[in-house]
Amino acid sequence: MSTIADSLGVSTATVSLALRDSALVAESTRERIKEAARALGYIYNRRAASLRTRRSGIVGVCVHDIMNPFFAEILRSIETELDRSRQTFLLSNHYDELEKQRLFIDTLLQLGADGLILSPAIGTPREDITALVANGMPIVLIAREVEGADVPIFRGDDAWGISLATNHLISLGHTRIAMIGGTDQTSTGRDRHRGYVNAMGKAGLTVEPEWRIAGPRTKQGGFEAAPQFLALKNRPTAVVCWNDLVAIGLMNGISRAGLTPGVDVSVTGYDDLEEASIATPALTTVWNGQREVGRRAARALLDQLNDAEAHGGQELIHPELRIRQSTGKPKAGL
Repeated sequence: MSTIADSLGVSTATVSLALRDSALVAESTRERIKEAARALGYIYNRRAASLRTRRSGIVGVCVHDIMNPFFAEILRSIETELDRSRQTFLLSNHYDELEKQRLFIDTLLQLGADGLILSPAIGTPREDITALVANGMPIVLIAREVEGADVPIFRGDDAWGISLATNHLISLGHTRIAMIGGTDQTSTGRDRHRGYVNAMGKAGLTVEPEWRIAGPRTKQGGFEAAPQFLALKNRPTAVVCWNDLVAIGLMNGISRAGLTPGVDVSVTGYDDLEEASIATPALTTVWNGQREVGRRAARALLDQLNDAEAHGGQELIHPELRIRQSTGKPKAGL
């Protein structure tokens, strides 16, 4: 730092601030100092600095699978918020493997990470969350909850959102409506199924056990569920899908069987991914506020890092129905 300071005619304190992206140093000066540092091959020692500041500048983000566009949209908002605070994040997929999630969290603790944004793996116990808090690491949950964990949680109102899709189909005249996808092992799966059952019940409609095809969460899963759905006795005329990926896969399977989604079978999705509006037919779905979930979660974590008091409990994003071409009135005689 002395070499850089001497060569540019600035103080070592200015060099130190510039290399930490401090707003106290003019942007043009910061860039000159960084260029000089790059020319010398200087690497900022984040670990050494953290001993003094007690901050590493690192945040962990752990989700089920970043290849799922739902999580990709959340991550985009998280990244935007963290960038504004010059915070670097490390990303991990846990694929609902609890030990993989725990290994990532242990690594964050060893690195002295500042905090964690987590969509918890299936089976995550409350004790895993409270242990993090006890170790002084702020944590925010997204998309899923862990029962009994008193930390901030940001997610869509899944029960309400699925009821919007179910009620839309009921309003079109459908009385036999199936639900495909999801698992009762997650709060998301339980809430969405509850929203479907409640909406059917309030309309005085029966829900047959075989109309719930649990499990699929991907396009491949939705595609593979199509033959099972089409083989149902007294087949439902409409389907509420657990997410957009399942819905698009199911529509492909229905089309492969020679039927037309939106005409022979009405299909709704959930999340309103970018692909939903350009699918064929365009998918009726429910916007679940994933970008807003990411923004609020990152903001809540940054507030904790700035010594704001953390408030536990859920903040639910209010979903909105997006009506497109994949739903219509049931065909006469069905």
